[in-house]
Amino acid sequence: MALIVISHQMGAGGPEIGMALAQRLGYRYVNQELLLDAARRYGLAEERLSHLDESKPTLFERFDTETRQHITVLQATLLELAELDNAVLMRGGGQWLLRGVPHAFRARLVASFEHRVKQWVRRTTEMTGETPGQRAAADFVRRDDAEKAGRMRYLYEVDIADPTLYELIVNTEKLPYDAVVEMLAGVVRRPELATTDAGRALVAARALSARVQVALATHPETRRYRITVEAHEGVVTLEGTSALERAVEVARGVPGVRAVKSQQVEIPPIPPFVA
Repeated sequence: MALIVISHQMGAGGPEIGMALAQRLGYRYVNQELLLDAARRYGLAEERLSHLDESKPTLFERFDTETRQHITVLQATLLELAELDNAVLMRGGGQWLLRGVPHAFRARLVASFEHRVKQWVRRTTEMTGETPGQRAAADFVRRDDAEKAGRMRYLYEVDIADPTLYELIVNTEKLPYDAVVEMLAGVVRRPELATTDAGRALVAARALSARVQVALATHPETRRYRITVEAHEGVVTLEGTSALERAVEVARGVPGVRAVKSQQVEIPPIPPFVA
């Protein structure tokens, strides 16, 4: 079938549309599950993972090895869930991590700022029974926009609003949610988005590369170093300036790795977040 990545502005109906779409297609709905799965697989705190998935890293966090570990865990978990196919992925930077995957359909849901503030106030009132003030609501939505944009810019050096990151951008202010669900459901059933062996292999290679990154980021002898990782059919290639011999040993211990190559470089490699 297909992978559906939904990027959404706060108040643009992302969770409502994503959940309804998953139910209609019989797909897995991956939102909070991404954090729960990452915490379960790697023994990390869900609160910390949630913070790094939704916010731009602080200045301190950018130089923190623990932050690098948590971010690589989130990336690996998303790609491992993508390997299972048939999923609606609501978070985790899938619009970048799944770029170029033939059976991945990336959509972005947007609406005017005023409309989104009203929707957020309405939903918050329904959930809590208390109506937030207009100014507080506007500040909250504005801050969420800035955090999401800053996170994508820092991790992947891309603009979250760049239309080339998506196959479809929908203004949900103009369409009811059920119409958006119907539109997306019709598109992903197209034969062009059917999962192929080549598509599966591409996702599997990225997932393996991410698992190696997690192993390097958590090992006490390699976590301080920036080492780029590429994988193809189980063969992993490492590039870095230091600790490559130890990194090769660490990579060999990752399930799914058949062979490891290394290449010494004279300048620091691109950080793993943008590789």
